[in-house]
Amino acid sequence: MEHEPPSEVTQLLQVWRGGDRDALDALLPLVYKELRRRAHFQLRNERPNHTLQSAALVHEAYLRLVGISSPQWESRTHFFAIAAQLMRQILVDYARRHGAAKRGASVPKLSLDEGMMMSRRKDVDVVALDDALIGLAKIDPRQSRVVELRFFAGLSLEQISEVLEIAPATVQRDWTAARAWLHREMSRNSRV
Repeated sequence: MEHEPPSEVTQLLQVWRGGDRDALDALLPLVYKELRRRAHFQLRNERPNHTLQSAALVHEAYLRLVGISSPQWESRTHFFAIAAQLMRQILVDYARRHGAAKRGASVPKLSLDEGMMMSRRKDVDVVALDDALIGLAKIDPRQSRVVELRFFAGLSLEQISEVLEIAPATVQRDWTAARAWLHREMSRNSRV
């Protein structure tokens, strides 16, 4: 079975990984639209009056990506998964700075099941979800990573399988188990 040649993005990522920082200049126009789409995907789950824009989220994530001294990009999908992880961190940091004291005071709660189904509603408590994911990562890091890639990055189960180098059936089992655990954990914490 023949393998497809690596995409232009993957080739540039490999050149960048090899130390050629000029590859970034060629890479940005190729990945910007996809980064912007993923930023929009993440922001659609935020509250309606969220002030962070897709472009600002992309630029902040890109600055963090560029700041990685020894990138270990394996593929285009891997790069976007790391970018999504950085976007999650940026959104959580932003949420903590802008209202941790009054978390959820005027925002209606979204159930985890609704959120995990990629609801179009814009009231996911990203800080509560992040706190729960941190707890899950202590118990099962892979399940936490599956949720992160599915919920925050919008990757398909097949793409997650590629990034994590595990079987799609394993991804499905992890996704199902993680959703149940997070639902239970977030329900318990919302009663406190």
